[in-house]
Amino acid sequence: MSDSYFDTDDVTKEYDGRIVRRILAYLKPYKFLVVITIFALVLSTLGELFIPVLQQKIIDRALLGKDVPFLMRGCILYLIILVVVFAFTFCQTWTASLMTQRVMKDMRIALFGKTIFQSTDFLSRHPVGRIVTRLTGDVETMDEFFTTVIVAFLKDISIMAGAVVTMFILSPKLAAVVLVTLPPVLIITLVNRVKARDAFRRQRTASSKVFSYLAEHLAGMQVVQLFRQEKKSAGEFRGNNNELLDANLKEMYVFATFRPLVEWFSVLTVAAVIVIGSKLVFSLSISLGVLIAFINLVQMFFNPVTDIAEKYTMLQSAMAGGEKVFKLMDTDEQIPDTGTYKFKSSARGDIEFDNVRFAYKKGEDVLKGLTFAVKPGEMIAIVGYTGAGKTTIVNVLARLWDIDSGEIRLDGIPVKNIPLEYLRRSIMPVMQDVTLFSGTIEENITLGLDFSEEQVIEAAKTVYAHEFISALPGGYKTVLSEGAANISTGQRQLISYARVIAHNPRVVVLDEATSSVDTETERLIQLGIKKVMAGRTSFVIAHRLSTIKGADRILVLSAGRLAEEGSHEELIARGGLYAGLYKLQYDE
Repeated sequence: MSDSYFDTDDVTKEYDGRIVRRILAYLKPYKFLVVITIFALVLSTLGELFIPVLQQKIIDRALLGKDVPFLMRGCILYLIILVVVFAFTFCQTWTASLMTQRVMKDMRIALFGKTIFQSTDFLSRHPVGRIVTRLTGDVETMDEFFTTVIVAFLKDISIMAGAVVTMFILSPKLAAVVLVTLPPVLIITLVNRVKARDAFRRQRTASSKVFSYLAEHLAGMQVVQLFRQEKKSAGEFRGNNNELLDANLKEMYVFATFRPLVEWFSVLTVAAVIVIGSKLVFSLSISLGVLIAFINLVQMFFNPVTDIAEKYTMLQSAMAGGEKVFKLMDTDEQIPDTGTYKFKSSARGDIEFDNVRFAYKKGEDVLKGLTFAVKPGEMIAIVGYTGAGKTTIVNVLARLWDIDSGEIRLDGIPVKNIPLEYLRRSIMPVMQDVTLFSGTIEENITLGLDFSEEQVIEAAKTVYAHEFISALPGGYKTVLSEGAANISTGQRQLISYARVIAHNPRVVVLDEATSSVDTETERLIQLGIKKVMAGRTSFVIAHRLSTIKGADRILVLSAGRLAEEGSHEELIARGGLYAGLYKLQYDE
């Protein structure tokens, strides 16, 4: 893979005001928590800044002035301040975390709600793993943004500003000494910011290359071994890993250089304060307590400098995560639900394709002027070589994709004029790959709709699924694992049929419905198919021509066009494309 792929996948920004404003907009419902967090932060900061001042008072009045009563009062007050600082720091941390968790919950709900309404076109162009990352990992960066970046920045800036103000209150002369050392620290911080940004970008790109290479080659390890590519793969991984090591070392070098420099200036500033402060103490310009308070304040000032620089990497990560989250949030590729036609009763199941053209990619038509009509209750089989457009008919009929031109009608009404909810309630496909969700068998049949237990059992009995479901340890309450791996392929197929029966659509589409079913179960599957199609308009899309001999009509597709049409006997007698397909499958 090229480096450009990883660069586009791991965009990192320093600061983007637009992204920050959008993130902060999620705080509106939690204004009360925001106020409490800021209030607690201010009070805890004031308490921390008051501690050096109180130390100065205790030293000057109690120790040097031998004011024993004040020493006792001062120590009690010191303990009280420590408790107050602890209490408000805990309050600020707890409310900030609570607020952040709720914001992340809202973001995840909004993202998932936006994603499930996106078109199949959008979902086919974006890997599932990347969408999951947006909903999980990228949203998690908001936790760092609020609790680690925003709150920490506010705290650090407040401490730095408060320390400078306190120093000027205690001694303007000594505070001026501290300010002299600040320009070099500021320059070092700005240089470090640029270096850290570049190092972070290199590390993210190299890390993505390693993880992607691992995922791809571990999943395809069998191919690697069969084609004897172990040494080549190991060499490529070693190169990617060395690149990651180099990027990590450069990132460590940036931080390893910055922290000692800041600490060096901190020690230098303390030394300057001690030297100049001692002279001021000897000349009685300031007290010993002020000098000791200054030493503590200098340390309080420099600690946030290091902290802010280290939080900068987290800010970049939050900006990158926020950018990706809002990019998905702003994507609007939904199938437009503009239908307003209201059916007075359930659909009859009259289907018409009128000169339908469709392409997944512009200029590469899959359906090329397809025209046919299906009467209510008619069973239509659709056959053709791979790529003829069979499955595409399913996609456009239920408006999982919108056609480019022509018209598809249900009961004489263009499907674009029918509300999506009604259309998809009326047309229900049983797809080639049966999808069952983690949960009970009953939940997979009802899909959240309010069906009674009797209705569920009756649906299962209709398609001959009741016997095997009842034999399971939990019956209809049996919990299916991810992908329903704890039941067989045929059992999954029968449950999908029970689902269709329970939801009672007027049009069903069986897409390769028996292509992967074992022989032992096929008899039940065939009986189930007959029950599913009984009284409904039905399409059967299959390569196994033995399953469609009883169809009312067979449509033979070739390169997106209708090549032949008729019953099994008629098409065999005609000796055309269908006869060729049949001969290819069944002649010895």
